[in-house]
Amino acid sequence: MWTQIMSAMTVTLCMLVDSIFIGRFLGVESMSAYGFASPVLLIFAALGSMVSAGVQVVCGRTMGTGDREGTDACFTVSTMLAAVISGVGVVLVLCLAGPLCGILGAGSPGPGNPVHGLTKEYLIGFILGAPAFIAAQIMVPYMQMSGNRSRLVIAVGLMTVSDVAFDTLNVFVFHGGTFGMGLASSLSYVAAFVIGAAYFFKKDCMFHFRKTGIRWKVLLSVIKNGVPTVINQISLVLLVLLLNNILKGVGGYKAVAAYSAISTVGNICYSFGTGVATVALMLGTMFYTDEDKTSLRVLVKEMMGQAVKLDAAVTAAVLLLAQPLARLFLTDHPEALEMTVEGIRLFSLCLVPCSLNTALKNYYQGIGRERLTEAISVVQNFLLTALFAFGLSRFMGVRGVWLAFACGETGTLILISMLVWKRYGRVSVSADAYAMLPGDFGVPEDACMELTARSVEEVMAASEQAEAFCLSHGQPKRVSMLVALCIEEIACNIVHYGFGQDKQPHLIDIRLVFSGEDRLIRIRDNCAHFDPLRYLELHKSDDKVAHLGIHMVMGMTKDAVYINSMGLNHLSLRL
Repeated sequence: MWTQIMSAMTVTLCMLVDSIFIGRFLGVESMSAYGFASPVLLIFAALGSMVSAGVQVVCGRTMGTGDREGTDACFTVSTMLAAVISGVGVVLVLCLAGPLCGILGAGSPGPGNPVHGLTKEYLIGFILGAPAFIAAQIMVPYMQMSGNRSRLVIAVGLMTVSDVAFDTLNVFVFHGGTFGMGLASSLSYVAAFVIGAAYFFKKDCMFHFRKTGIRWKVLLSVIKNGVPTVINQISLVLLVLLLNNILKGVGGYKAVAAYSAISTVGNICYSFGTGVATVALMLGTMFYTDEDKTSLRVLVKEMMGQAVKLDAAVTAAVLLLAQPLARLFLTDHPEALEMTVEGIRLFSLCLVPCSLNTALKNYYQGIGRERLTEAISVVQNFLLTALFAFGLSRFMGVRGVWLAFACGETGTLILISMLVWKRYGRVSVSADAYAMLPGDFGVPEDACMELTARSVEEVMAASEQAEAFCLSHGQPKRVSMLVALCIEEIACNIVHYGFGQDKQPHLIDIRLVFSGEDRLIRIRDNCAHFDPLRYLELHKSDDKVAHLGIHMVMGMTKDAVYINSMGLNHLSLRL
């Protein structure tokens, strides 16, 4: 989760740095221009997020079933799709930058309207780095699934440091104005991309670009599963356009500048909820593919608990630090500064319901309820907030727009809860209710044994429970003993060879399922990467006595699948 929070800041950190430098050193007009350019940034973020979300769902399924060819096909088509999107986007913005600024609300070009020219300059500087910007977004799920969390953190850190350095050079050395600010962001995205891309050229990379991996079916699946994210982002773009126009009408350019500062602070705050939600999408897809009802319920409980705790703390911090946060952006315009301070405080009230809404809609996307996800996105990110902003601004002016965020997010959460309670049959805040799983989903509870082991003693107890479980389901004594022995052999090996490699706490999740005539064992652990199938292949010429335990287990299996995802080993055996 924490790595995903850092990854969610990939886009917003550069925007934060740019906002601070623009507001403090280039003035209110440049800050307004940055606000008018924001919808274009959000559109490119939407396209990158579309591919990224599609990758999370499609790869979650292929990796969950051990489909290596499907995983490589997903990597191939997503890489090509990113290249096409960024290439077309760069050409269009460069050719249409002037008219685009007018559409965004920056007015007509002319000596009496410097905001138009400043907006155009920033767009051109930013768009040069769009390919790296989109590629960085798409790399995140692949690196997360492969367990390369430290590389992600390094990439985000380098990007932030680079942007600060390039912005400083632009302001004090090159005097490049808003164009230089956009270009500084572009160069920092390139720096992050270079760090991340190095992994994909390593020999042990899990993902491979293959010409034979160009599959139209996979491409359509990536796009289809990314559509809810696009709708989410497009809703945000429409909201920004609408609010810019409402604010320009009730408060002038200074209100638009204040909104630019507030939305930048908001984007950083949103990263915490986005981190929770991204994990919910990844794990939700994997657990749903595995028909793991218990893990899905635990996921819903954990994600909602983490969302509330994290964003309650963020809300308290923002309320306390509203004044110094506002001064990061605006210092030479007292009225705009006062608007920003009040706006940051009122905006922070939306963070807890927003985090819950975002986590739930991502989870619903992971379990295949795309239409529900799309509906929540439109209601949350545009419809309710826009209605409240339009109505409240008539009576409260600029303050009404700031209050609209909390009203819109709270209203969305109420609507989701009403839908959940209607389907569940009663009012409940339980994980079972919000999981929204069909009644016949997954394996019946009496046909499934699930437990966790943290030591050899607990493994032996699990083995005994597995034997008793098999006997209670009418399995012959010999078969029951062999199933128990299989679990004991694998789990004891994990304890002996995995638990002692570092000082981190480790555990093993064991799941035994009876599905028709099949006996299925799924074992997950959070130890170092170890593929027993690959290990056997590499040692097939060795004396079998040397690897007797693994040979014995594999001799009992009809088929076996191993994957390593998000730093976890997953071994599934069909006996």
